Amino acid sequence: MDKPTRPLVIFGVNAVREKLKSAPAEIFELILSDGREQRARLSPVIEEARRLGLPVRYVHPHKLDALTGGALHQGVAAATAPYAYLPLDGLLDEIKTGPARVLALDSLTDPMNFGALLRSAEGAGVSHVIIPKDRSVSVTPVVVKASAGAVNHLKIHRVPNLTRALQDLKEAGCWIVGLDSEAPESIYDRRFPDRVAIVLGSEGGGLRPLVRRECDFLVSIPMLGKVSSLNVSVAGGVFLYELARQARAAPG
Repeated sequence: MDKPTRPLVIFGVNAVREKLKSAPAEIFELILSDGREQRARLSPVIEEARRLGLPVRYVHPHKLDALTGGALHQGVAAATAPYAYLPLDGLLDEIKTGPARVLALDSLTDPMNFGALLRSAEGAGVSHVIIPKDRSVSVTPVVVKASAGAVNHLKIHRVPNLTRALQDLKEAGCWIVGLDSEAPESIYDRRFPDRVAIVLGSEGGGLRPLVRRECDFLVSIPMLGKVSSLNVSVAGGVFLYELARQARAAPG
């Protein structure tokens, strides 16, 4: 398991609220923009933090801007323990014993896309996400905010080699399906197995050849207009919810 040492300063009302719900023990302190109006607007968050016995610190808005790198923080931030990525072994054991839906991201670099995908994955009932350790976005404060706190409810595995991780998933009984805009078969043409990992490529290059070769099959999203493809976070959301629809429609 990765063990980074620097605290993670997350920000935004939804991100902080979800952290308070899911893992308050990982919060070192709540940091709020000083001002009567801010205190009134954020009173539910403040009350919850105090109920949990967490320190609450008020700072000048410029100080909070500096702490969050000038991002849109909505007047609230929290210093938390760094995100703890999980080893792949637990996921492999889970796949061997029952159904599993996994999202694997190949060289995704935009934190907003990553956060949006995490939000869609959590909403669609996916619990596990795999990302490569190098040349890929990690869990950052921007990602946490873009996910609206969904990152707190997911198990994210950061692996040295995505290709090897996909091979391990297949050996454990998981099917690998890649999303490719050029694939002749659409996501609506196939019934997906109950143990499946969907793989999305990078924003500009799509799936790398080595990763593409590990896919058991490739599917696309039908495009009915003049634009040839969707943003990766939108495409991923469409695919994830097709998986959720099929799971709900399955007998039993």
